[in-house]
Amino acid sequence: EPSHSRQQPAVTLLRAAGAVLGKGEKGSKRESGLMKSARDRYSPALGGTALLFHRKSSDRPAPRRCSQVKCIEVVEAYIERIREVNPLINAVVKDRFEEALQEARQVDQLLAEGRTDDSLEKYPFLGVPFTVKEAFSLHGMPNTSGLVKRRCVIAATDAIVVGRMKQAGAIPLGVTNCSELCMWFESSNKVYGRTNNPYNLQHIAGGSSGGEGSVLAAACSVIGVGSDVGGSIRMPAFFNGVFGHKPTTGVVPNDGQFPIAQGVRRSFLCTGPMCRYAEDLEPMLRVMAGPEVHKLKLDENVSLEKIKFFCMDHDGGSMFVYPVEKEILQAQKKVVEHLESDLGVQVQRVSIHKMKYSFQIWSAMMSSQDSDGTEAQCFTELLGDHGKPVWPLWELLKWLVGMSSHTLPAIALGLTEKVMKLSPSLNAKLVSMGKSLQTEMETLLGTDGVLLYPPHPTVAPRHHYPICMPFNFAYTAIFNVLGLPVTQCPLGLSSEGLPLGIQLVAASYNDRLTLAVARYLEEAFGGWVPPGKA
Repeated sequence: EPSHSRQQPAVTLLRAAGAVLGKGEKGSKRESGLMKSARDRYSPALGGTALLFHRKSSDRPAPRRCSQVKCIEVVEAYIERIREVNPLINAVVKDRFEEALQEARQVDQLLAEGRTDDSLEKYPFLGVPFTVKEAFSLHGMPNTSGLVKRRCVIAATDAIVVGRMKQAGAIPLGVTNCSELCMWFESSNKVYGRTNNPYNLQHIAGGSSGGEGSVLAAACSVIGVGSDVGGSIRMPAFFNGVFGHKPTTGVVPNDGQFPIAQGVRRSFLCTGPMCRYAEDLEPMLRVMAGPEVHKLKLDENVSLEKIKFFCMDHDGGSMFVYPVEKEILQAQKKVVEHLESDLGVQVQRVSIHKMKYSFQIWSAMMSSQDSDGTEAQCFTELLGDHGKPVWPLWELLKWLVGMSSHTLPAIALGLTEKVMKLSPSLNAKLVSMGKSLQTEMETLLGTDGVLLYPPHPTVAPRHHYPICMPFNFAYTAIFNVLGLPVTQCPLGLSSEGLPLGIQLVAASYNDRLTLAVARYLEEAFGGWVPPGKA
């Protein structure tokens, strides 16, 4: 399969337009405009302002000037969709609609000047609406990361990746919700409240980029910017049935988000793209990575038949983590069977013993010292936000009587951090195990391997349930400390109507492999399924 070519700006805008207007190319599909009657459970079905446009990149016409649809129409349609759906999902926590409309008019003016597609090549996302996780700085928008003490913080600049997306022509619509300080897998905080899953409002959207996952799944945005230190892109992508990519460590800059990664966490935190269509991942990654993109060799051809596929059904039976649900295993089995029958490859089942200790390894490595002896800032200090560190036990007592300004998961994480530091010898052993596991995984995958691995033990749980299964995020977190690129790919819906999916893992700097497999699986299994679709 040839590597994905850059999107041309006019075609990109047409695709965005088709997603909301049903206009543009011959043969675009149109979904029913019926609204779900059970509004207490589901977000509105796609119709009116959110008509579907199911086309693959290979179906696109040659680049041409976008005269049949205006950028202002596209932006207005997405704004209308947000206003319709956001009261139910609470994903967009602050909008910039007036600015976005003005920027859309400027794009229309630029296109009206008769610029050629060649002259617009530097704007690969010209006129495309996008959203940004609130933890990133977006000029003029709040940047609290769900921390009450930062309620009045307004970003004066753009984070590097946000600036790059804007320079590529994309138009930000607003910022989206996250968990408190981005360290929990339900996006709920005392500043903005709780984000809901558009497939069932009684279930979580994931975290910490849960607002992005929810807003994309509900067709309120085309593409989004997320971050991931323990699965914060991949869990929301999984729970909301969209695509997400955690790049190889160090390729995409993390500058301009709060909390600031310090010490070893600078190597574990990754900024990456989220979207409904697999083909949008690579163009976004190119823009986000900037001059470092050459390290990923995205222009090299990928032959799927030559990839060595490996498969693990579970982590080996960790005592801290729930067993993987049957429907998730069945979805992964279908992928294996399809790869073998369609590509003629042999998917090798592997058992990596150290994966059983994923949570312990992640926790130990997150709190370890950098090579220069620098330690990451304690979570209790971050909760204090440059003031006195928060005392977790005292905060827990305050929470019990409804007086704490922090969420229970944040308080619990502060307590866990204190406990983890009580055993430095055990932590050292776990860090050593993590480094050994990293070598083992890199050797296994090499330059042509992809591992199939469950994204989570369960489909999106109900609200508040994660506190009863706090370590389930280990299925995604382990790959942060290993530094490996991972693409989250949707695989349809469960019997409950909640998204299923799979993680695609490669060795460092082999992101192109997982991106190519994601595009292939989207074609084979349908990719994103609209909420409310019969």
